[in-house]
Amino acid sequence: MYPYKPIAHAIVRVLAICFAVAILVIGLPTGALSATPKAGNSAVSPKSEATPEKIQELMALLADPKVRDWLEQESKAEATQARESDAETNSISHEFDSHVAAVREHIVALGLTLPDLPNQFEHAAALVGADLGNRGRLKVLLHVALFVALGFGVEWLFRKATERVRRHLDEHPLETVSDRLRVVATRFAFAVGVVAAFALGSIGPFLTLDWAPLFREMVLGYLLVFLMIRVAIVVGHFLLSPHHEHFRIIPVDTVAARFWCRRIAAFVGLFAFGWVEFGLLDRLGLSLESRQLVAYVLGLGLLAIALETVWRRPVAPEDAVEPASPAKRHHLGRSAENALLSIGIVLLWVLWVLHAMASFWLVLVVISLPLALGVTCRAVQHLLRPAGSAQVSEGPPSVIAVCLERGIRALLFIGAAAALAWGWGIDLIHLAAGDDILTRIAHGVLSAIIILLVADVLWHAMKTAIDRKLAESADLGQPSTDEARRNARLRTLLPIFRNILFVVVIAVAVLMALSAMGVPITPLVAGAGVLGIAVGFGAQTFARDIIAGMFYLIDDAFRVGEYIQSGNYKGTVEGFSIRSVRLRHQRGAVYTVPFSLLGAVQNQSRDWTIDKLMVGITYDSNIELAKKLIKQIGLELAEDPEFKPLILEPLKMQGVDALGDFAVQLRMKMMTLPGENFPIRRQALAMIKKAFDANGIKFAFPTVQVAGEGEPSTAAVAQRALQLTQPAAAE
Repeated sequence: MYPYKPIAHAIVRVLAICFAVAILVIGLPTGALSATPKAGNSAVSPKSEATPEKIQELMALLADPKVRDWLEQESKAEATQARESDAETNSISHEFDSHVAAVREHIVALGLTLPDLPNQFEHAAALVGADLGNRGRLKVLLHVALFVALGFGVEWLFRKATERVRRHLDEHPLETVSDRLRVVATRFAFAVGVVAAFALGSIGPFLTLDWAPLFREMVLGYLLVFLMIRVAIVVGHFLLSPHHEHFRIIPVDTVAARFWCRRIAAFVGLFAFGWVEFGLLDRLGLSLESRQLVAYVLGLGLLAIALETVWRRPVAPEDAVEPASPAKRHHLGRSAENALLSIGIVLLWVLWVLHAMASFWLVLVVISLPLALGVTCRAVQHLLRPAGSAQVSEGPPSVIAVCLERGIRALLFIGAAAALAWGWGIDLIHLAAGDDILTRIAHGVLSAIIILLVADVLWHAMKTAIDRKLAESADLGQPSTDEARRNARLRTLLPIFRNILFVVVIAVAVLMALSAMGVPITPLVAGAGVLGIAVGFGAQTFARDIIAGMFYLIDDAFRVGEYIQSGNYKGTVEGFSIRSVRLRHQRGAVYTVPFSLLGAVQNQSRDWTIDKLMVGITYDSNIELAKKLIKQIGLELAEDPEFKPLILEPLKMQGVDALGDFAVQLRMKMMTLPGENFPIRRQALAMIKKAFDANGIKFAFPTVQVAGEGEPSTAAVAQRALQLTQPAAAE
């Protein structure tokens, strides 16, 4: 059977189980349990002797061309019939029928074994009594208790020897990530030591002595049960730490930590007991069906523990409040989640009872994988939270956290695939060493999945490193400083570098995956080169934009957050694409300008800005006094705490710029940081107006004097006055 068939069998078996349940509901045929095959009578003919005459006759017949043709036709017909029979055997309907029959036979076998189960138990008890005596079971229990006590004694000695280390752990600070990782590593080593001490004290002395075979197997099996329970308790305390909250790896409250530790220990203990008991009953001579019935009954206990855990699990504090955000309204409620988990757990038990193991492993992976991924993500984020923070930060996670989380996620996916392969009967070693086409395809697909998972880890690690650097450079600090220029350049180049890395990682991962699947990638690379040349000729403007953008960035012509102007386009640089720059105008409009259309770029956000002011005063104003006042205003602005970091050279008067028709033009200038001159300019003009008004310096403005019809003009008044004065002089 090829290794790909169990994948289809898992789907077919689910349908077969449903059909088998329907058959059981309708009822079994009356002769299903009593029908036995009848042996047919066949006559045995005596052996015929091969005489030389018969051999010659046979050779003559084979030499006949007609006979040979007839034999060839018969052989071809038989081959065709065999292929049709194989096709019918491998059809979906045949698979469905075979699985239905297998499920039905399994249930019938269990039903036939049930009445004989007490007799088999009596036989097993007789074997135990014959081998161990009348008090054999009590002897087994006493020895188990003795060796378990020895195990706890050695464990107590180990704890006593490491008491100083544990006391040091209790006092060790857990503020930084390195401190928490160091404590986790120490606690892990201590947990391994506890388990090893218990195993050494309980199983070690038992194995050193010589025991009867049956007694040895029974005691060792029950000691293994206690060892598995101890391992479950130690692992639960290591992850959940119900008595020391600051050591807790999985972020839950104390009530939930104690709840989960108890349920995990109970589940593992019952599972280990059933596993050991199944093997011991085989040693005592019980049939397979009888042992399966015992296992199914113990499985009901596991089912009860799982259902009780689902419905009585503590509610997290953040889940107790009704979600108010729109993103959380679409999540399933607690009752719906419990119902779905309960249905999945019951379905697992039913599939196990019906011996549909392929479907069992599929449902188990579907249920457990999302839960494992969620718990792993929460644990990693809690363990690697920033220093001095009790909760996970809202910013980008650390690179270590992403690598650890994605690495564990990849391992979980690989483990789930391995579990499915084992449950479906796929031999991974055969896949790696096989030479047929189906084996090579399956091996190539698995290799491609592993390559893509590794590429996912690498990409998220590099992306997180870039995002953290962008978050650190978001605060530019003081303008026109080396730190501000460096941060602006990082904000400009890192997004482009991130996009390039994404394309490179995806391209390399896809090519490696195709190569692992047996697809020749050399023609693909050559074809991509030819296609790139063709696209380059067909999209010259696009290529020109890309090349121009590269040179703009190499020349450091502009950065994100700077104000530039190129022709009719001006605004603050908001971002880049591979071929264009996005500018935000001060009035809100957004320009998306291809790099090839920019041309000469005027950057108004570099180094410094000189702002020039012009005011006009009347001709009768005191220019020297105005100069002193402007100088004093410049010094006051330079000492203002709000404007002092922004002014490089204070405001000062350069002198008289022009003598106008109605005003004397005074020219002033100041040097500020780029883009910071506008508020300083407004404040300076307001102070100049106030100072000039207080010192009698008048601002000049054009005036027009128009004479009305009812009012005599000045010339007319003068002429009239002259006429009146002339007669008086003559007299």
